[in-house]
Amino acid sequence: MECLGCKLANKNLPVHVVFEDEYVCCFLDHEPFNEGHILILPKKHVYDAEELDENTAVSIMNASILLSKAIKKLFNPDGITICQNGGIFNELTHYHMHVVPRYKDQSFADFYSDDEIVIENETKLKGTVRKLIEVIRGECL
Repeated sequence: MECLGCKLANKNLPVHVVFEDEYVCCFLDHEPFNEGHILILPKKHVYDAEELDENTAVSIMNASILLSKAIKKLFNPDGITICQNGGIFNELTHYHMHVVPRYKDQSFADFYSDDEIVIENETKLKGTVRKLIEVIRGECL
């Protein structure tokens, strides 16, 4: 299991999991665009979207809906951006989907900018995980 995405999705490396099921693992991005930025990764190795099996694809979509609801309730963003970068833009070399809370006057171009990387500290990430899990369990499931 040399793939970084496989290691993250199967928790062989430390991740801040907010939700998982048989097919996917969803955890906080360690370099979030905004607090609550979550990645959804299949547990089975997949490189691009067209390689997804039906069960995994449905699980990814269901997770994106569940996480969007939780993010909206907890962070009250002006919107949610859900995106996936394939091919040479897939920096993990493993399929992953971003679920990103966004606020008015934030340019989406900033999402792809290397100008300002915000790395959340461990304490804040743990607090965000706790809050998201509470919302997901209490309100969204």
